[in-house]
Amino acid sequence: MVERIRTIAVVGTGTMGRGIAQVAAVSGYSVRMHDVSEVVLQRALAQIRETLEGQRQRGKIPADVVEAAMGRLFPTVDLAEAAAPADLVVEAVPEKLSLKQEIFRALDQLCSPTAILASNTSSLSIREIASVVSRPERVLGMHFFNPPHVMRLVEVIRHEGTSSEVVEDVLDVARRMGKEPIVVRDSPGFVTSRLGVALGLEAMRMLEQGIASAEDIDRAMELGYNHAMGPLRVSDLVGLDVRLHIAEYLYEKLRSEVFRPPDILRRLVAEGKLGKKSGQGFYKWD
Repeated sequence: MVERIRTIAVVGTGTMGRGIAQVAAVSGYSVRMHDVSEVVLQRALAQIRETLEGQRQRGKIPADVVEAAMGRLFPTVDLAEAAAPADLVVEAVPEKLSLKQEIFRALDQLCSPTAILASNTSSLSIREIASVVSRPERVLGMHFFNPPHVMRLVEVIRHEGTSSEVVEDVLDVARRMGKEPIVVRDSPGFVTSRLGVALGLEAMRMLEQGIASAEDIDRAMELGYNHAMGPLRVSDLVGLDVRLHIAEYLYEKLRSEVFRPPDILRRLVAEGKLGKKSGQGFYKWD
């Protein structure tokens, strides 16, 4: 089989973007990292090295893998410089449809006609993202999970026009990265966000109603259902503002009371208590 993807561009180097870039580099791909400033890019590179060094110290990877991976990362503030050589572009900017469409319009002009354009969106319509490009058959979702170097799942989302060849190429990339991909039809929230948000919002309602403490609600799912982490702690890690945004989107699209954001979530976000990134959400974080 001919390997069609050798260079990957990652657009956006926040938590998910830099994690995806790290996994791609460790897997042997040449990686172009794009963001809005040199400061942001250098910070992302430093955080990637810190994560890799942590893995090395724990005996997960040898030192030569760390250096080889860092040598495959090429940061640039020039989107054209990142996109032009890429066989696959993974967009990892914030969850705003208009922003993602703006990025995809630009990529449509800058990338090779054979390049695959993927979004790391956790809930937005792939069809709507693909609607702004000239080759929508080469657009799909490639939803990684946080942290990308640990979590094994990649959700591959195809809209009704996505080429089967493109899907197979992206499945091959995910497997080379050591992931276990699933293929999902384009639908609001896909599989994981739809299920995860439903569980998280119900846990919030139970907390709001005084049924149990946050710790005990989480412990119930960890011990009773063998979840690695309870839904309230997961929400804190994802970011309560992100959870709220996704819940509002799913409620608007699906019109199900399951996805109506509870008052406790709206209140915490209004107070700036966004979870781990702000130091407090359902839990206090150091």
